[in-house]
Amino acid sequence: MTVLGNAVLIAGLISALLSAGFYYRSALRRNTSPVWPRVLLFASTLFVLIASLSLLDLIVTHDYSAGYVYSYSDNSLPVHFLVSSFYAGQEGSFLFWALCSGVIAILLYRYTKKRGIESPVMAVFMTVEAFLILLVVARSPFRTLWEMFPGAPASPPADGRGLNPLLQNFWMVIHPPVLFIGFAAMAVPFSIAVAGLWKKSASMLSAHAFPWLIFALAVLGLGIMLGAYWAYGVLGWGGYWGWDPVENSSLVPWLTGVGLLHTLLAQRRTNSYIRTNFALALVSFLLVLYSTFLTRSGVLGDASVHAFTDPGAGIYWLLLTGLILGTVLSAALMILRRRFFRPEERRGGLLTRETTLGGGTIALLLSAAVILFGTSLPIMSKTRVEPSFYDATNLPIAVVISLLIGYSLFMQWEISGGLTTFRRSLASLGAAALSCILLLLAGVRDAGALLLIFTSLFALYVNIRIGAGVARRDWRSLGGKIAHAGIALLLIGIIVTGRFSSKEHVSLPEYTPRTVLGRSMTYTGYTQRPDGKIVFNISVTSPGESFRLSPGMSPGGEQGVLRTPDIASFLTHDIYVSPIGVETANAAGASTNAVVSPESLVIDASIKPYINLLWGGTLVMMAGFVLAFFKRSKES
Repeated sequence: MTVLGNAVLIAGLISALLSAGFYYRSALRRNTSPVWPRVLLFASTLFVLIASLSLLDLIVTHDYSAGYVYSYSDNSLPVHFLVSSFYAGQEGSFLFWALCSGVIAILLYRYTKKRGIESPVMAVFMTVEAFLILLVVARSPFRTLWEMFPGAPASPPADGRGLNPLLQNFWMVIHPPVLFIGFAAMAVPFSIAVAGLWKKSASMLSAHAFPWLIFALAVLGLGIMLGAYWAYGVLGWGGYWGWDPVENSSLVPWLTGVGLLHTLLAQRRTNSYIRTNFALALVSFLLVLYSTFLTRSGVLGDASVHAFTDPGAGIYWLLLTGLILGTVLSAALMILRRRFFRPEERRGGLLTRETTLGGGTIALLLSAAVILFGTSLPIMSKTRVEPSFYDATNLPIAVVISLLIGYSLFMQWEISGGLTTFRRSLASLGAAALSCILLLLAGVRDAGALLLIFTSLFALYVNIRIGAGVARRDWRSLGGKIAHAGIALLLIGIIVTGRFSSKEHVSLPEYTPRTVLGRSMTYTGYTQRPDGKIVFNISVTSPGESFRLSPGMSPGGEQGVLRTPDIASFLTHDIYVSPIGVETANAAGASTNAVVSPESLVIDASIKPYINLLWGGTLVMMAGFVLAFFKRSKES
């Protein structure tokens, strides 16, 4: 099976390269029917699918003669974790990305064929697909055990090393595939942009990329938030977002993509931001490649718990070469075509919806630049950026974005009317101000938090008000309003949860109640599972509520002790308990990092206000994206 896997990977690579080459020739000879490149496109996807099924077969049959199977699975794993072992390692994740890209290639070929832009767009996309398959060939998951581990015994072992305990979670089955689908879809606007520059078509991007961009942003955004929920419930960080470099690296292209979405909307209406849109479409996918380089080249091995630390020299140089070539070629195309994409002369004044959308995009790009700087800093020096840096720099940007979300809906496309816009917004401004006055009377004194809550409530009220009118005319046009309302809720959830959480670090002696965060917590003993994990039983009581929490600790091999939090979720708050260490009877009062029989449990306990508002805002935003996708798909 390993021989078959390697063979079909090479066949897939050759097919993708030939498909890209034939599409390129077809684009140059406009009368040439692109039959062969289509056949080769399907062949490439079929070969990648066969390779994927072959790897899955090796995993589920526990064939430990394959080094990848030995590294990421074992006999005890249930089926769903065996499936997630497919993309648990670097080799398998590249293969899954190539598979997603191949499926999208089939859908994209049909889309572009109907619109007469198949050859130039598919020539670019199949080049990207060939690069992804090349990464898999260079770091094949079908290497034998003895190729990956030269000192291994002559006979295959009876069991594998197993899946990282942190990855043995339900979200591992969902989060990585969603993220890779988003990464693969981000290549579509890139390919259309390159084709538009190549063919000197200023309208190609705005006319054809809209539904694909919405799809990519929706899926990538969902993947990011699923990862945040995973971190919140499993990793024991004490929250959903730690500004980890791997989290940041997927957020940055999402931010630039959202900026592109808004300036594309302006181009479709006023023929403005043409060069800006081409630049953002190129940059957004190049940032996907850059994030891949950061997380899979080993450069952030010491800065992130997510990053791969041993990628191999071949992958490092391939990723770096692909990133440099993509950047240089994109920049060269932009320079060569700079004179062909001059926008029409602007009509109207400064305070129009066009300028508001441009201002929002600038704010999004500033946020992306700040996050990119902090994330990339460990490459250039030993200095790391603290989470407080991201919080402080992004707060004013979030305030501006939420203000623009609200005001943009009151502005006209080609008519400047500052006073009229202000009058229209008075009701929403008043409602937001009244809400913040109530918070002040309730004792909230954090000026930064109040400012963001005020602007976010303003954006929320505006979108509800405008959305109600739109719903009466055409509910299918509500996508943008719903997405903006979700973003407003998301920002409120972020600031309230981050600024107004209560946290205590406490030791719980067995069967001795302690008052923690206004509640009585009693450690009532532990249960040790066969896999070595210790689950601590904590009884929590307060007037009107009583429940149990069961955080855990388990040996993690090279990673030391793994700590798993437990969460009690309510409508207005979560009670979050994460184990820090144990105090043992034979080492009186001394904390230890070993997982041993505890006399006292040392925990971090916190109350997260309105954490469900944050997740709810995310779901509302995703619903808006979905509705906008179907609306734009029909229009395109």
